[in-house]
Amino acid sequence: MNIPAALALSAAMAGAIVQASAQDLRSSRRSISYHTVEVRGLEIFYREAGPADAPTVLLLHGFPSSSRMWEPLLPLLADKYHVIAPDYPGFGNSSAPPPSAFSYTFDNVASIIGELTTKLGLGKHVLFMQDYGGPIGFRMALAHPERVRGIVIQNAVSHEQGLSPLWEARRKYWADPARELEALKANFTSLEATRLRHIGSSPHPERYDPDSWTDEYAFLTRPGQTEIQTTLFLDYRTNVASYPKWQDWLRKTRPPTLVVWGKYDPSFTVAGAAAYRDDVPDAEVHILDAGHFALDEATDEIAWLVRDFLVRLDGRKY
Repeated sequence: MNIPAALALSAAMAGAIVQASAQDLRSSRRSISYHTVEVRGLEIFYREAGPADAPTVLLLHGFPSSSRMWEPLLPLLADKYHVIAPDYPGFGNSSAPPPSAFSYTFDNVASIIGELTTKLGLGKHVLFMQDYGGPIGFRMALAHPERVRGIVIQNAVSHEQGLSPLWEARRKYWADPARELEALKANFTSLEATRLRHIGSSPHPERYDPDSWTDEYAFLTRPGQTEIQTTLFLDYRTNVASYPKWQDWLRKTRPPTLVVWGKYDPSFTVAGAAAYRDDVPDAEVHILDAGHFALDEATDEIAWLVRDFLVRLDGRKY
């Protein structure tokens, strides 16, 4: 066989191998879908992935993000788990009525998401809580403890020692919202504050996609958002007041607990992660080289830790 013919045959064989390999690929994104369901007159958006009959994980997002923050994790869990990630009222693609038409409190938001889980028939599930997802998830757990198989906590505080010095300005807003509103915006909702919430003190800012905070800032500047978010944040003081109640629930029930914590978080300190062991001595606590939104920088590590935790929770071994 001459050289050109051999090269042609080799190229054809390589093409066939590539085609066969591509046909064998199975992206777990194929199971991800996007839905909206009505809850108390509100359109609540959620992302869903994985087999409907698999163990369920409920992903509760933080501020000022939405269920979109979980997109990197969804395909890494969807092969074995049924994953639901909702947007709260006032966030993402869910309805965002003005505060005059909806009571933006953490009690009310948790109640709405609780009703969503009932409508979806989720039954028992694992709560995965980040930032605002903590106070929402703990309220849901206390309302229906029978539904909680275990909890995963990612930079969600339930102890005073977890609040960084940034919270001094935020506490001033709780005490005098009219006078301190502008200071809160600079500390909490400005573009620089939104960027800092992601990067924190990370020595590797080049790992962070700037679309993360520019998209969130675009969300924060939508009409009506300032009033919605400052109203809800004024109610955040009820979360701090509820810490002892949540700690008491943890101590009494000792749910299987995994804590994955980005150590470069400017808002929530590493002490807040360690504190969970005071309540649940068997809690697994992992401090990661990541920020407040740890999935930005530690997606694979978090996915492995969560899968390992879920497998052991299910009583299975690799």
